Amino acid sequence: MTIEDIMRTSPFIPVLVIDDAASARPLAEALVAGGLKVLEVTLRTPAALDAIREMARVDGAIVGAGTVVSTDQFEQAMDAGSQFIVSPGLTTRLGERVVESQVPFLPGVATAGDIMRGYDLGLRHFKFFPAETSGGLKALKALAAPFYDARFCPTGGITEATAPDWLAFDRVLCVGGSWVTPAGATMADVEAKARTAATLRR
Repeated sequence: MTIEDIMRTSPFIPVLVIDDAASARPLAEALVAGGLKVLEVTLRTPAALDAIREMARVDGAIVGAGTVVSTDQFEQAMDAGSQFIVSPGLTTRLGERVVESQVPFLPGVATAGDIMRGYDLGLRHFKFFPAETSGGLKALKALAAPFYDARFCPTGGITEATAPDWLAFDRVLCVGGSWVTPAGATMADVEAKARTAATLRR
């Protein structure tokens, strides 16, 4: 499975911050039941790696690690069973290591220089991050213009209300966000929100 295959699986990728690994499997089951198979678990908490291990056991789930900022984290994420890697930015060292491994990779970019660094590594798929504070959709359209074969997953500040605008841009294959897993939501709530997100048009 390539990173483009993963990005085209659904129009929305939930970005998950998990504090308790015991909640990971029920959460993944609810998201998958709602139609969201691609799950990004951010490495922002001590429970993240165990959460990836638990979610990887759910039938149909495609589980990746997000907020990967070093080669050490990359190795840990792979040991936990990650099927793809997402980073908030792109360094040559991390990029070379992930590209060498042939693991699907979605590095974060916010400038033309970031994208050119990705091109040097043979990459054409990027996370536009942080999307809203980097200038929003208008900025992405301007940024994408010189890079005709680049495709994007904007993440950061995108809401259920604004997602359709981003998805209407033909360079955007999917968007990422956390609105399907609000604080205090039940698993039934999560599944319902996932169903709505899975039917976003692009």
